[in-house]
Formats: sequence, structure tokens, C-alpha cells
Amino acid sequence: MDGLDHLRTFLEIAARGSFSRAAGKLGISKATVSKHVATLESRFNVRLFNRSTRSVTLTDAGRLLQLRSAPLVEMIELTQSEMQAHGSRPSGRLRVAGLHGLVQTAFPGLLSEFLTRYPDVHIDLQLGNRVVDLVEEGVDVALKFGRIGDENLIVRRLQRVALTLCATPRYWARRGMPKQPDDMRHHDVLTYSLGSGAPYLPFEVEGQPYNLPIQGRMDANDAGALIAAALAGIGAVCVPALMAQPHTDRGNLVPVLQEFMPRDMWLYAAYTQRRHNSAALRALLELLEVRMREGPQSAPA
Repeated sequence: MDGLDHLRTFLEIAARGSFSRAAGKLGISKATVSKHVATLESRFNVRLFNRSTRSVTLTDAGRLLQLRSAPLVEMIELTQSEMQAHGSRPSGRLRVAGLHGLVQTAFPGLLSEFLTRYPDVHIDLQLGNRVVDLVEEGVDVALKFGRIGDENLIVRRLQRVALTLCATPRYWARRGMPKQPDDMRHHDVLTYSLGSGAPYLPFEVEGQPYNLPIQGRMDANDAGALIAAALAGIGAVCVPALMAQPHTDRGNLVPVLQEFMPRDMWLYAAYTQRRHNSAALRALLELLEVRMREGPQSAPA
């Protein structure tokens, strides 16, 4: 399987743009990485990478090899993993990324249940309210919240999440209750942000998504901070309904425009095709899917 190892090394370098990062990901020395590349270049009698002190990029020959070899290596790895996993218990390390708000859900308890059931699995849990690059950061699965877009990832829906747009009674009395989504253009809005893109409020109008651009009064990457600001009367906030429920039940926050709230928001698991063949990952996803659909959970944000 030396040829396969050489191609794996080549593809890691191409994906990461670095011999050192590829070596770290593969768990081999940089010298071994260089040797694998030299072997391939000698075998094909071509140069695969343009190398400088600052960057590593593919040559035309390298791009062709990447195009032809990536599906082949993926299929071989998938076959190997499926053969090894056949009839075996899940084992190994799983790196899981998710939002901070997951600690307010049943998720920690579900992880404990999973680890008790599969003692040969080690979980590396990374929580943070930022965009995660699964390939670059070596993440096996990321738990995300929102509409499911056209990401180049495999997605498994875990739980539908309802949103609520709310503010204090005093704020609505001062600024007026909105009757339709566009009325929110004239309000102070507290927006959830991952640090990229213009702020907007997600609505659904006539069955279609309608993202209303707004000038946010305050941006934060944590729903708890936004709810606290809303309770102080600073503006209106759009958050998972279960997080606002203690305050809406007591009348401290009053929901509006509920008929326009999107119905396609999900807590979902996203992973790459290369990670799909892990027995441990399949077992974790199956447990999360079953348990999270058994009953309502607090929502992540």
C-alpha cells in the first residue's frame, strides 16, 4: 500500500497548502512527507508542487493528479474502513465541534451515555461560536444551527428549532408593535453573529425564506448576552424559542410576528464524506438522532 500512502500524503499537502501541516495531520515526519512527494514526482517524471518560503501550490500536473486520485483514494479508504468496521465495535478518537449553547441542552448527557456505551471511543469536544473548517481543523463532525445550505458536506438533521422575535413590553410600547417583517427595519435589533456577513432577521413569507437586512444595535455571538440586553430594553432579539421561554412565560419579553418565523431551522450534524465511514461517528449520530427526537431540548446558540 506504499502507493496509496504516497497519494494520501500528496492529497493532504494539496488540501492544506503546507508540508508541515500535512505531516501533522498524518502523524508522520516532514522528511517522510517530502520523501513521498519525491517518489511520486520521480515516478511520473513531473513536478507536482510550486514551492516557496511562503506557500505551496499545485502545478498543472499536480492539479491533474489531485483530480484523478482524490476519488480513488476516498473509495479505497471507504472500502477499507467498511471492511474493518464490519462486525466491530466503534473505537478511536472523535473530534466534535459545536456551539457554546449545547451545554444548555441534553447534549452533555447524551455524550456521557455514548461514552458509557462505547468505552473504546475518545471524544475531543471543541465548543465555540465561530465558523469551523472541518477539513482544515480535522473535525469529524460539527453540530450546527440554522437553515441547511448547499455546503459541500453531508448533513443529518437532529432536531427542528423554533425561533422567537421578542422584546420587553416597555420597548414595544415605546417603539410600536410590528405588523409585518419589513416593520422591523425601523427597530433596534440585537443580532446573533459569527463575525461574517451583514446582519439580518430570518423570516418566512408565503412559504419562502425572507432574510430582512437590518442595522443591528448590538451584535454578539452568544444568545444569552443578547437576551440580557433585550431584558434591559435595548432592543428586540431573535433567538431559539426555548431559550427565551422562561422570560416570555413571565411576560418579561413579548413575542411578535410569530406567524412569520421560519420553520426550516435545525440543529444538525455536518461532516465530510471522508468521515462518513467511521463506525464511531455513525454510532454517535444514530444516538443523537434518536434521543434528540424523543422530546424537546433547550436550543443551542
